[in-house]
Amino acid sequence: MKKNFLTVLGTGIGNYFGVLYPALILFIIVMFSDYISGILVARKEAIENSDNIKYGLNSKKGILGIYKKIGYILAVFVSICIDYMIFWFSNEIGISVKRNTLFGLLVTIWFVLNEIISILENIKRMGVKLPKFLMKFLNNMQKNINDKNK
Repeated sequence: MKKNFLTVLGTGIGNYFGVLYPALILFIIVMFSDYISGILVARKEAIENSDNIKYGLNSKKGILGIYKKIGYILAVFVSICIDYMIFWFSNEIGISVKRNTLFGLLVTIWFVLNEIISILENIKRMGVKLPKFLMKFLNNMQKNINDKNK
C-alpha cells in the first residue's frame, strides 16, 4: 500500500515537473547498484559458508538476474510507447493532452522503488545495521509484497 502511494505520488510530482529522463537515469543506476550489491552478498555468504555450495556466485542466478533487469527495461520501454501513443493519437483526434508522460514515469518509479528495496535487503544481508526507520520501511514493504503474492 505504501509503495503504491509512493509510486503514484512520485509519478504525479515527476509528471508535473517533466522528469522522465532523470528518472530513467536513476532507474539504470539503481539497477546496476542492485546487481553489484547482489554479487557482493553472494561473495560474503560464500566466505561465511565455505563448506556449502548453495552459497556464492552462481552463473545461472547471475544470468537470470540480467534477464530480469532486461525485462524491467522492456516494461519501461513499453509503458513509454503507450504514453507516446496516447499523446500522439489524442492530438490527432483533437484532444489536448497537457502532459506527454504518465505510464512511463509510473512504471519507472515503481521499478526504482523495487530496486531500492532490493538494495536495502542486500545491504542488510551483508551485515550492515540499518537505521530503525529503514528497517521498519523494509519490513513493511516485504510484508505488503508477501501479502500481495498470496
